[in-house]
Amino acid sequence: MTKRVIVTGGSGLAGKWVVEDLVAHGYEVLNLDRVPMAKPIARTLITDLTDAGQVFNALASTTVLKEFEDDIEPKPIDAIVHFAAIPRILITPDNEVFRINVMATYNVLDAASKLGIKKVIVASSETTYGVVFAHRHRNPEYFPLDEDYPVDPMDSYAMSKVINEVTAKAFHARTGADIYCFRIGNVLDPVDYQKFATWNKDPGLRKRIAWSYIDGRDLATACRLGIEKDGLGFEVMNVAADDVSSDRPTAELLKEFYPDVPVKKQMGEFETLLSNDKLKRLLGWQQQYNWREQAAL
Repeated sequence: MTKRVIVTGGSGLAGKWVVEDLVAHGYEVLNLDRVPMAKPIARTLITDLTDAGQVFNALASTTVLKEFEDDIEPKPIDAIVHFAAIPRILITPDNEVFRINVMATYNVLDAASKLGIKKVIVASSETTYGVVFAHRHRNPEYFPLDEDYPVDPMDSYAMSKVINEVTAKAFHARTGADIYCFRIGNVLDPVDYQKFATWNKDPGLRKRIAWSYIDGRDLATACRLGIEKDGLGFEVMNVAADDVSSDRPTAELLKEFYPDVPVKKQMGEFETLLSNDKLKRLLGWQQQYNWREQAAL
């Protein structure tokens, strides 16, 4: 039986990989975005997610690709992957970053609850840890950053993501739906691997993100595994590669850039500082795309 998934933000850097992976695995996908996909493998419904009426209507829409197909009657939606957002600070005013990201997520979760959609994957962010967009260098309380960390950001983008996690937890309490929030590391396209030659010359360029990264294709796999894994309730999971995005060992990076930050465990030579242990344990996710291999292609 065909499974139907709605992806918000499927025209974007990360969302396009989610759509592509789901279509390749036999899912029927509808993309909600402000612009069409560059590679139109799924239909895009132009939707303003800050408008509750548009969101409710869109989530009740047909997911078929073409308007002249034999059966275009809307069918029940199995899951939503909500990636649409203002993606960072400094591209719109702070209040717009916050308003759009918070209201879009609320509207998606609210409509999903009222339409009986029982699985939602929500894009949260590594920025919730409060280091990435701090005004100046800021030490975290400890490394590696894990889901038990007391998140305390100061910027509008990360604040919106923290609020979205709280909102997701509230809707789970209300409906019992599975809602998984992914704190996503720095998402890379295959073309980005050519940048490592520059990044490795100056590891300080990526210290704010704790040298995290995740290939968009590996992120897409995590989303599909989340769709396929039922019964976890509300969960927050980091999504990051196994290793740091640097040719220098993790211990060296910590000694130079974060010498005063406690380290809670014995770290592997190049082990990620954005812990992905929970993602592996709950969803069985495994990394497929390593920067060292990809940069050599």
